[in-house]
Amino acid sequence: MDRQDENVEIERKEKRSDSSQVATTLIKYTAYIVILVIILWFLINYILPMF
Repeated sequence: MDRQDENVEIERKEKRSDSSQVATTLIKYTAYIVILVIILWFLINYILPMF
């Protein structure tokens, strides 16, 4: 009997729908942009006037 079939693993992955992935990415990058705007606002209003 052939022994090649013993170590075969079946991998099943759950695929998220495209709309779910797009929404998650949109929220993530929106958060990055908001944080960047807050940091820039802080620099412009508090750090830049010191010079």
